[in-house]
Amino acid sequence: MRALALLWSLGPLLWQLRTSLLPADALVGQGPSALTLENYRLVLSGDPPLWASLRNSCLVGVGTTVLTLCLALPCAYALQRHRGGLLGWGVGAILLAASLFPTVLLFLGLLEIARSLHLANSLTALCLPYTALALPLAILILRAAIAELPPELEDAARLEGLALGQRLRSVLLPLLAPALASTAILTFLASWNEYPIALTWISRVDRLTLPTAMARLAGSSVFTVPYGAFAAATVLGSLPLLLLVLVAQRWIISGLTQGAVKG
Repeated sequence: MRALALLWSLGPLLWQLRTSLLPADALVGQGPSALTLENYRLVLSGDPPLWASLRNSCLVGVGTTVLTLCLALPCAYALQRHRGGLLGWGVGAILLAASLFPTVLLFLGLLEIARSLHLANSLTALCLPYTALALPLAILILRAAIAELPPELEDAARLEGLALGQRLRSVLLPLLAPALASTAILTFLASWNEYPIALTWISRVDRLTLPTAMARLAGSSVFTVPYGAFAAATVLGSLPLLLLVLVAQRWIISGLTQGAVKG
């Protein structure tokens, strides 16, 4: 059963890896199936080179994740620790509705904002709508995590003379490591895969993100689909995500084993 689950999970990745290593003729059954790195050479030396788009997506993803966590954590703490009956329930309902709201309906509004504020072709400005779209879900996740922490921990830290910032840094942050890691992964993935906003906000070739750069991949003719190049770009685009998950996994395990309240 475990082998079947592993095959189900790794099968598409292995198929993409195999496709990326085959020449174009072999993919349609018209040539030898010898493995080659030609597809990777094409995407890494193209116009724009894929490594530049990977760098841009990493910068946008990291910036969006850091900004989202910095805003979501104090908001979640305030909403959970200072909630007030109907008001707290109403704020939670608004956050839930905002996290479920289809972002495609905001597309024209965001486009007008970018045009009026001259935010086009700026990777830093691209982090702003990404952060706004990620905040509702991030606040909900962190709020639920803070709700699981007993207030006695903060009371004890307050009696020790720790200020609010010190309590957040020394007491709450280690215990919130799993929730922070999960929130960071979800935020990074959302910004990494986002396409419509990046397509309209970024027009300069040297500032394209990975999804928009992949959409520009072309075959040898208008009738040719570059399956190998798409597969190579997909494999390269998955590497930062795998690295993120591996790093966050360590934080999740260490966060789960830190701190406890004995009754």
